[in-house]
Amino acid sequence: MKELRFSKMQGLGNDFMVVDAMAQSVQFTSAKVQRWADRHFGIGFDQLLVVEPAQQSGVDFRYRIFNADGSEVQQCGNGARCFARFVVDKGLTDKHQITVETASGIIVLYVQENGWVKVNMGAPRFTPESLPFIAEQTQAKYRLDALDAQWEIGAVSMGNPHAVLQVDDCLAAPVARLGAAIESHPRFPQRVNVGFAQVLNRQEVQLRVYERGAAETLACGTGACAAMVVLRQWNQVDDCVTLHLPGGDLQVEWDGQADSVVWMTGPAETVFEGVIADD
Repeated sequence: MKELRFSKMQGLGNDFMVVDAMAQSVQFTSAKVQRWADRHFGIGFDQLLVVEPAQQSGVDFRYRIFNADGSEVQQCGNGARCFARFVVDKGLTDKHQITVETASGIIVLYVQENGWVKVNMGAPRFTPESLPFIAEQTQAKYRLDALDAQWEIGAVSMGNPHAVLQVDDCLAAPVARLGAAIESHPRFPQRVNVGFAQVLNRQEVQLRVYERGAAETLACGTGACAAMVVLRQWNQVDDCVTLHLPGGDLQVEWDGQADSVVWMTGPAETVFEGVIADD
């Protein structure tokens, strides 16, 4: 039976299985990913991150992401930070500015001296077709029917789709029920990540995220970026915001200009190294 080497990593409690698929040959199937993701019979993780050779010139690596349910997705901010620490710590590159191709485009990762990683997440995209989201035109706020009530949301793509709700009390928000209802809402044909954001002041936001294919997680990097840009668009926060997630804090910067990139900074750590049967 073939063995597969992997690292277990976490960014603010958002945990990952990370595989170097340049040095190892492996086929990723939904059933296999689900088995590895099982926290009782497998490794247990929110997402599987895969390091592959770049498919275009001028790029250092290709970065693939699989949710715990086996679906492949376009982007993961906390995963991007873990990806950067992995390729540096494993000696796969001696660079501290790393250019990576993802299913949603090119991103640039900066490994800082303190071990934190700053990520150029690209510019947010607000058009409904970019998520995709069924709406007649781009709006700052949309009305969405779910659970026999109407909710006001912002919708943005950060390389993956996000719906953001502003709430008065983040801890009391119905994240499990409403998150599941919006995630699979028919107006989001490819499902959506759902953020519940409480503005504490113009520099601080409390946030919980129900992630597409993973339910609520301790932290979501793209969710933090999405919440910040939606709230910035609504003039609720300033250009630099600390977001308090259950797993810890992230700093997100965006100046409110549609073509400006979003910067996310936060930690990434290796938990353990392991080997698992790959049958």
